[in-house]
Amino acid sequence: MKSITVFFIAIFIANISIAQTIEVCNTCPVSTLKEAITQSKDFDTIIVKKGTYKEHSIFIDKSLTIIGKNYPVIDGEKKGEIITIKADNVTVDGLFIINVGTSYTEDYAAIRVRNSKNFVIQNLVLENLFFGIYIEKSRDGKVYHNKIIGDAVEEYNSGNGIQLWYSKNVEIEHNYVEHVRDGIYLEFSDDCLIKNNISTLNVRYGLHFMFSNDDIYQDNTFENNGAGVAVMFSKRIKMYNNLFKENWGTASYGMLLKEINDAEIIGNIFEDNTIGINIEGSNRITYKHNNFSNNGWAIKVKGACYANTFTENNFLYNSFDIAYNSNVNDNVFDKNYWSNYTGYDLDKNGIGDIPYRPVKLFSYIVNRTPETIILLRSMFIDIIDFSEKVSPVFTPDDLLDNNPQIKKLTW
Repeated sequence: MKSITVFFIAIFIANISIAQTIEVCNTCPVSTLKEAITQSKDFDTIIVKKGTYKEHSIFIDKSLTIIGKNYPVIDGEKKGEIITIKADNVTVDGLFIINVGTSYTEDYAAIRVRNSKNFVIQNLVLENLFFGIYIEKSRDGKVYHNKIIGDAVEEYNSGNGIQLWYSKNVEIEHNYVEHVRDGIYLEFSDDCLIKNNISTLNVRYGLHFMFSNDDIYQDNTFENNGAGVAVMFSKRIKMYNNLFKENWGTASYGMLLKEINDAEIIGNIFEDNTIGINIEGSNRITYKHNNFSNNGWAIKVKGACYANTFTENNFLYNSFDIAYNSNVNDNVFDKNYWSNYTGYDLDKNGIGDIPYRPVKLFSYIVNRTPETIILLRSMFIDIIDFSEKVSPVFTPDDLLDNNPQIKKLTW
């Protein structure tokens, strides 16, 4: 067995050692990327020099490295998909790809990876696109340092910036995405890392993923998107140190959680959103070390949310800290800082001596009759909130933070 392994390694090394480099330019013997791919063999390198190449339906079916020098333009002339990768061990680096075709029956992409392993898509600039980077039934790849700029106006005639479908173990890092439908979209894609990306000004969601488990989202910025971020029907998600900012509108939120279980949401900032987090049917989630600042609602909890813990978070100057549509509570709120807390700390231990009740009666009323929001900050509202605080009837009697922090928390 050992001798067979050594034999295959020797063949692999031999193939690499005889690999060639093919140059593409307007005055070279090879003047198109398609022609270079046709002439190449596995493990060759194709260098595309500066210029404009009007090509589409480019199929990469060999293990190649394609490198653009000084960002050569690949212009698809809106005739369809531009580059499709259908081989393992492919790297595409440094191209400027424009003018993807638009179709209502096919998801044309600037670059598609299909049934491939060990791919690298990096340092691309994509403009005038339908879909940007589409990863389909592929695994063990990297999508790094790409700039994706669409011109989407409506959902129905636009595509997503980076899309994963039935893929696994893909790293998506340091990408910038704007003006597409969903900035980053995952469906049936597990064990992926989404890190240090900026997704902004998109028509619908900055991030949207469904039926995808064991993924990590870390150090990303999701700002000023149509409806924020949607996280649905997934398990064991980890969301660390992300920024959710300025998602405003009647149906907007920093993040929507629907049918999410056994997740960790730690160290994030939710700032200037209509709703910081909108939660529905999500259980056993740890919310810790998050900042909720200047939102309409910091957290809006809808039905079927059980065994969640909210500990050591900062709730700062939100119109409403918590909205709850039930008078039964199975979640824990403990050791949070609430800027609206008016209690005292006589023993000077940093913990308020009386519990804090974060659900106000007026929040309950607005949930049922949104028009009453015009009464916000009126004296009448202060009175009914005080009466509910003294004798809870409509809000959960046991939804309390028994250890409210006196000072804003720092980590």
